[in-house]
Amino acid sequence: MSKSFGAMSVAQLSVLIQSGAADPVDVAETVFESIANYADKAVFTTLLEGRAMEEARASSKRLREGRSLGLLDGIPIAWKDLFDIEGLPTTAGSVVLAATAPASCDAAIVGLLRRAGMVAIGRTNMSEFAFSGLGINPHYGTPVNPRGTDLPRIPGGSSSGAGVAVAAGLVPVAMGTDTGGSVRIPAAFNGIVGYKATSGRHAMDGVYPLAKSLDSLGPLCRSVRDAVWIDAAMRGLTAPDVIERPLRGLELLVPENVVFDAAEPGVVAAFEAALERFQSAGASVSRTIIPAFNEILDLMTRYGPLVTAEAFALHQERLAGPDAERMDHRVVMRTRVGSRTTAPDYIAILEARRRLIGGVDRLVGDRILAFPTVAHVAPPIAPLEENDELFFATNNRTLRNTALGNFLDWCGASIPCGTGESGMPVGLLLSATASRDEALLGAALAAEAVVRGDFV
Repeated sequence: MSKSFGAMSVAQLSVLIQSGAADPVDVAETVFESIANYADKAVFTTLLEGRAMEEARASSKRLREGRSLGLLDGIPIAWKDLFDIEGLPTTAGSVVLAATAPASCDAAIVGLLRRAGMVAIGRTNMSEFAFSGLGINPHYGTPVNPRGTDLPRIPGGSSSGAGVAVAAGLVPVAMGTDTGGSVRIPAAFNGIVGYKATSGRHAMDGVYPLAKSLDSLGPLCRSVRDAVWIDAAMRGLTAPDVIERPLRGLELLVPENVVFDAAEPGVVAAFEAALERFQSAGASVSRTIIPAFNEILDLMTRYGPLVTAEAFALHQERLAGPDAERMDHRVVMRTRVGSRTTAPDYIAILEARRRLIGGVDRLVGDRILAFPTVAHVAPPIAPLEENDELFFATNNRTLRNTALGNFLDWCGASIPCGTGESGMPVGLLLSATASRDEALLGAALAAEAVVRGDFV
């Protein structure tokens, strides 16, 4: 059983630890053994074995003495390489930050989960500066999607290593960030669950930013229940407060525009089959055009993407100096596009965003939105590394569906709903309007078995 600790859900492993059937020290040791034996060395950028074993021993002692900190005590977790870890520089997937001063303390969210008893295993790889939905990294290598059986395929980004670490059974949960889809995309491509919170739901102190107007946090894990448990601890709660909603009477809204454009037939088939299962379980499904989707794309064409403008503001000095030569040239190219967005343009984007959020909130109401997380399955790595034009086109297509939710300040959860081309996973994205995370997670708890069907 010990060999599969990392492949368990948080809930399954918690039962073993809390009952005394598994010791946190043994769990941590076997997790590190699994990582050492895993062929792909691009999944993690840093391992925290000394810290992890200290935390695991403290957890073991608490449990023996009957002082458990709760459901997550002794559970291993991996952190995306942009969360501050005390004593280490925060590199954000880039070599240019490797020589920066070590963090004086953990990121706020790292500290919260440590206080819940979780064991920090290491930092996972990512797209440089979190600026790609593909997960390709020329500095630390590109983690290979473990679901691929024909040829090496992308993991999705920017939380690439997080998605692979969970899907490969190395850890039960990994923390990511999501600015345009960086939790939900790797979750969909790797066939796991990814929850992106409403922006501002969780503390962002000590998290290296990409675009502060859009950045949010969320776990990649094996089940919605795991996400609910982690979310509660991320808010400092000692127990989850999300209530499962009945599927009978649940109203799903499926957009008819944009999100299905150029979608692969296998993705559409898997999504529609999941919708049929929803209806058989008593949920109602309606379809409508959401004009704001087209308006968002028009805004991006006219003024440039909001994420790019804010990323350029963050990195403009770096791009003007020698560091630019050491960065991924595709990140440099994409970030420099943000220089074209003027101050009046930026204000116009923000004003339009407020207007569109208000209009869509009224249109959607209390319904839960449903559409494919990504309109295609994970493509092969090699052609994307070799062809910049293909890279940018694929990146735009990969981010399209999820980025709409970031712009509109939605929360969302990607759940695997089947397979598409080459047997690769397909994700179904459930979303709700801003600050309706409890409603979203409650619906996702009830819906998970229906969404998954026979996908394992």
